[in-house]
Amino acid sequence: MSDASEDMMGVITERIEDRFQMPLADLRRAVKAAPQANPEATTIVHWYGLLAETQDALEAAEDALIEALGTQPGELDDPVVELAHQVNAAVASRDGRAMVVNYLLDPDAPGKRGPAVWRGASPAARRAPALPTSSPVLPGTRDTSARGAAR
Repeated sequence: MSDASEDMMGVITERIEDRFQMPLADLRRAVKAAPQANPEATTIVHWYGLLAETQDALEAAEDALIEALGTQPGELDDPVVELAHQVNAAVASRDGRAMVVNYLLDPDAPGKRGPAVWRGASPAARRAPALPTSSPVLPGTRDTSARGAAR
């Protein structure tokens, strides 16, 4: 694992442990034993697991690319270029999953904050229009004349 990857995974692990006040391994065991006890913890542990799997896949792709580059002098052939594309895809996937975990850990993330009255409100109440709406009132047709017409 590269130093940057270790740092990223370490920071995310630390944030999870700080949030739930327990080591990640203990949190995983608790979630496995009672997933409904804390839905937030269950979701975060799930996404962290996906992140860790993607990190492992990235490391395997990087290792394969490094090995291929070591045996490939000069111009790169299609299989080596394909390995580079796999590394790029793995990085994008890993970074996306890291963003999800970070979002889940951030209580002030967009979409999570708002007036206290909205927290705990039903989904229908949260979808209510921001402004009162009603049918438009049409002007009466009496006393209206065409533009320029004499009354």
